[in-house]
Amino acid sequence: MRRLEGVPAPLLVLAGIVSVQFGGALAATLVPEIGAGGSVVMRLLFATVILVAVARPRWRGHSRKAWLTVIGFGIALGLMNFTFYGSLAHLPIGVAVTIEFLGPLLLAAALSRRAVDLIAVLAAAGGVLLISEALTVPFAELNLTGLGLAATAGAFWAAYIIFSGRTGAEFDKLEGLALAMVVATAVTLPFGIASVPDWDGELIAKGLGIAILSSVLPYSLEMVALRRMTAQVFGILLSLEPAVAALAGLIILSQRLHGWQLLGMALVVLASAIVLGVGARKDPAESTGS
Repeated sequence: MRRLEGVPAPLLVLAGIVSVQFGGALAATLVPEIGAGGSVVMRLLFATVILVAVARPRWRGHSRKAWLTVIGFGIALGLMNFTFYGSLAHLPIGVAVTIEFLGPLLLAAALSRRAVDLIAVLAAAGGVLLISEALTVPFAELNLTGLGLAATAGAFWAAYIIFSGRTGAEFDKLEGLALAMVVATAVTLPFGIASVPDWDGELIAKGLGIAILSSVLPYSLEMVALRRMTAQVFGILLSLEPAVAALAGLIILSQRLHGWQLLGMALVVLASAIVLGVGARKDPAESTGS
């Protein structure tokens, strides 16, 4: 951690974003093997073990309010990951992340009273129509399951943001996050426990890599970076997630997006930069996601 203190904060956040999205692309190769439930349980289980070992959270001495908050945080965290991983079975990762990103975008816009944010949301809506191919593909051919799962993941991401801030106020350092990860693992366990007999050495190694890339590493990098940067800068950098996801999908999964989809992604990235960056009023620590 001390070595990271000398690295510029924006570079740490960018590294975290790249880590999350390449972890997501790696997860997309795991989903066909053990399903969305098995994949998310494996990721959360490994990440939970690591975070609990690092944070060493206290299990006693917390108020009823604190426990209700961290349980809500864990439920949102677990279901956000489950629905997002489910969407990866039906959509390219760049499309899934862009649609999921509507959650924090709409939440930030709802908390703002600026007219420009309404314009940004309308631009984002147009971008989603383009990237989902709703304007160019017959309705019957649209992957409604994937689109619905990605949109649901976005709703849980918005809930995650709200509970993240409340958890940060109730617990010290990573203690609340570690406890929430335990809850998230418990919540998703019924969806993936049947896949455990299929976990071989190769799948476990891949799951461990996903846990580190998607949870442990980005959380650690952001924790250091957010001590030294503003909400505006963090929001603008966070807006790059859909583009990084598309790049990860291209490199790891050979997923290519069409021209109209790339234009739609650009609209969402621009709208997100306006709403989450220039208009950010929330603590940047509350904006991290899947």
